[in-house]
Amino acid sequence: MSSDTTLPVVTDALVIGAGPVGLFQIFELGLQEIHAHVVDVLPEAGGQCMALYPDKPIYDIPGLPTSTGRDLTQRLLQQTAPFQPQFHFKQRISGMQAQPDGRWLATTDQGMSFLTKTVFIAAGVGAFVPRTLPLPELQVHESTQVFYTQEEASSAQGQHLVVVGGDDLAIQAALAALTHSPASVTLVHRRSTLDASPEWLQAFDQAVAAQKIVFLTAQISQAELTNQRLSGLKTELTDGSSRVLACDQLWVMLGLSPQLGPLANWGLDMSRKQLAVNTENFSTSAAGIFAVGDINTYPGKRKLIVSGFHEATLAAFGAAAYLRPGQKIPLEYTTASPRLHRLLGV
Repeated sequence: MSSDTTLPVVTDALVIGAGPVGLFQIFELGLQEIHAHVVDVLPEAGGQCMALYPDKPIYDIPGLPTSTGRDLTQRLLQQTAPFQPQFHFKQRISGMQAQPDGRWLATTDQGMSFLTKTVFIAAGVGAFVPRTLPLPELQVHESTQVFYTQEEASSAQGQHLVVVGGDDLAIQAALAALTHSPASVTLVHRRSTLDASPEWLQAFDQAVAAQKIVFLTAQISQAELTNQRLSGLKTELTDGSSRVLACDQLWVMLGLSPQLGPLANWGLDMSRKQLAVNTENFSTSAAGIFAVGDINTYPGKRKLIVSGFHEATLAAFGAAAYLRPGQKIPLEYTTASPRLHRLLGV
């Protein structure tokens, strides 16, 4: 990831979204000798496949009778490798402005900017962002005391930790925290039943029985601060009573939700919160901006990964024609083209 946030990254193509369709877009652009930078709000490639069902089987990918989201992502990354795409994770495109020379200036919420000739929006149903608690006062403590992934959290050694959630991810986080010798671990869930696999439930029940973890059926209603730091959480229990939990760290493990976000304000033609495209090349209403995958809409649209692969292919041809006006864009086959073999390193 680039560390310079002062000067814009100059590129021929910016792909927004590193899900399966975005990754295949990189590959198809590479075949047209168009190098791409890629921005995704998630911490890794794979999009919805990795965020929601990394280990569930997928049965409708051509040539792969069965594949998990994780395996598909790894295969696609391997396929893009010859073209050396540059990924910028944990960043969300917050602005898009047309420039006098026809390029686009895209800015992220982390201060990066890209000056690009073409943009490929492969954002699926929107940017996947963590589900948060309805407590605005927690926002100032994000990344210091409030975390949405276990990987980003600080060590909980000697601290009071509260984990919110009721699925495998939340239970695994609570159990993993025990290895850091915390002062206490409390799992808070709005229901008394947990939606987790039997093996994790068994390990969790054993930890609760051994008084290593406290399981509380409640909802968090208020954050308490001491010297401007999060120090406690007021919870409302199902019997109508309330209880205050000591809290030095709060891990909110409520999963991810898609949000259209700033894209809705870029002035692109939309229909029912999706981008309208020309199916000849999957261009949007703005010159140089293309949309592929679940984010777009057109007559007969089907939200399938294989449909997105088709769209990415035609969008790459459209981009080549847009970047090289007046030049013939030949149709070549990877089985026989020396040029494509050179690009692929085979």
